[in-house]
Amino acid sequence: MTVHHSRRACLLVALTLVFCVLAVDADTPGANASLSSALAPAQPVTLGESLENLGRLYQDKNNPVLQELWFLGRYHGQQHWSDANRGPYEESWENRRLRFGAQAKFFNKLTLHAQMLSGTDLEPFYGGFTELWAQWSFSDTLNLTIGQQKHRFSHERNVSSRYMNYLERSMLTNMFALDYTPAVTLSGKIGRFNYYTGVFSNATSRSIGRSFTDFDSGWSFLANLTYDLGKSLGTDTAFLNVSYLRSDPDASATLMTRFEHGVAAALIFTEGPLSLVTEVTFGLGGARGDAHGLNLQPGLFLTDKLQIVARYQLAISDQRTGLTAQRRYERNVGLNTGDLYRAGYAGLNYYIAGHRLKLITGVEYSKMGDRDCWTGMAAVRLFWGPHAQGPFPMAQTLEGMW
Repeated sequence: MTVHHSRRACLLVALTLVFCVLAVDADTPGANASLSSALAPAQPVTLGESLENLGRLYQDKNNPVLQELWFLGRYHGQQHWSDANRGPYEESWENRRLRFGAQAKFFNKLTLHAQMLSGTDLEPFYGGFTELWAQWSFSDTLNLTIGQQKHRFSHERNVSSRYMNYLERSMLTNMFALDYTPAVTLSGKIGRFNYYTGVFSNATSRSIGRSFTDFDSGWSFLANLTYDLGKSLGTDTAFLNVSYLRSDPDASATLMTRFEHGVAAALIFTEGPLSLVTEVTFGLGGARGDAHGLNLQPGLFLTDKLQIVARYQLAISDQRTGLTAQRRYERNVGLNTGDLYRAGYAGLNYYIAGHRLKLITGVEYSKMGDRDCWTGMAAVRLFWGPHAQGPFPMAQTLEGMW
């Protein structure tokens, strides 16, 4: 990355932090507080609580036209060091994600959302839109969304990068080549069930015009269902998530091309400072055979801000080259394809302001065939805008053991 690009990245982050301070001041209650309230002892407020509505520019639930307006976005920067037994050593800093956008709610029914992204290391600075959609809420049980939106196959993919406890999603999840594409979806909550289903295009483009007019890449169907188990299993929280993917790509498809069918199931538990996500994933059909995998993600909050995390991945294919190593960062140091993949990760995360601003560090060992790789990672993650809801770790941290 050039010095010019580094300075531009630093400037963008600095401007974002200035905005954070302004947003906290603007959102702090008390502008119309009574004198007695002003003289009352100040209540302790954490930085995370102060930034809870970071990015909210306007809110008035009594306004019949405009109820909310948000400035939203995220910045993720990370450093990695990778060393393999049969490949070159590599290290680099990457401006992993930079996104800006806005979201507004009208008439208590209509939500408009637009979010642009930059390319890796800000090249190009404008790389199209990750999301550009309109949603009409008929009720809590039925929401219709049309436009470019996130493909939510598997619990791991459903968890936004804003809330992930580690740097990259698992190898098998990434093999599905899921991304933001034009789609028509239905979602809602019925009792203890949350559902999300729809039909997606199998390609997108930096040109949003092409994305919404060129539908010659095939299609995919997704159904995702989450059931709230409550305390039935003796834990503080428990959720079951199941999802199904059917993909029918054409020759021009760029996404969701690896498997014809996907099935995933996850159990998500929290108990005090402990968390555990267990997910199994199956990829079926396709020219390179089937694959299935296991993803275990335990975690422990030592304090309200300090978390120990771990992850174990196991993936198996029925074809000798049915699995493909992670583009970040394994392929660059010699891992390529195989039929058996194993990886273990251990990390330490510090939540400066909850998920709004956090530091992520970790070490991962991965092995495929006769090649293995060690990768050390350190990252900063910042976001502003409305929270997303869902099972752990979405928009939540746990109370620490100390």
